[in-house]
Amino acid sequence: MSARIAPSADVAEAASIGDGSSIWHLAQVREDAVLGTGCIVGRGAYVGPGVRMGANCKLQNYALVYEPAVLEDGVFVGPAVVFTNDQYPRSVSPDGTLKRGDDWEAVGVTCREGASIGARSVCVAPVTIGRWALVAAGSVVIKDVPDFALVAGVPARRIRWVGRSGVPLESAGVGRWRCPETGAMYREDNERLTEIEP
Repeated sequence: MSARIAPSADVAEAASIGDGSSIWHLAQVREDAVLGTGCIVGRGAYVGPGVRMGANCKLQNYALVYEPAVLEDGVFVGPAVVFTNDQYPRSVSPDGTLKRGDDWEAVGVTCREGASIGARSVCVAPVTIGRWALVAAGSVVIKDVPDFALVAGVPARRIRWVGRSGVPLESAGVGRWRCPETGAMYREDNERLTEIEP
């Protein structure tokens, strides 16, 4: 099985595209980017040089994923999401000369397995979005997001816990949470959530 690349997409020869991946119209995948198997890069999306994506990731239309972002397996990035890479952006140096690529140090956004980033959210690097976390649409993430956290707002704050299905968890007693969809159980301890093995 090979990748499907739309004729209008711009994919660098030095990019690595996994089997079964699809890159749609007007998307750009830069040099040394690595996409795992079964990834989808939507219309007009941008994948920066050296960005690493695991298997079965989805970048929806016009998502902008700047280097050196890392997306683990199963990450969802909604329409028009932006992952930044410069903590202190400037077009020019203090003397007025145009900054070049070597004049600043890129920092990245890391998305752990199964994380989802809602439409038009902005993740301000450097931040890590935890495993199976969910960032609500329109949020601005400026600090790390714990595993299984549902965060929302500007700046984003945790408002609920979610399970692997993305559905908000229900209380099952002190320090215990249950997924209403799968029945999976979770334990909360010091603002962290972990799965309880069946």
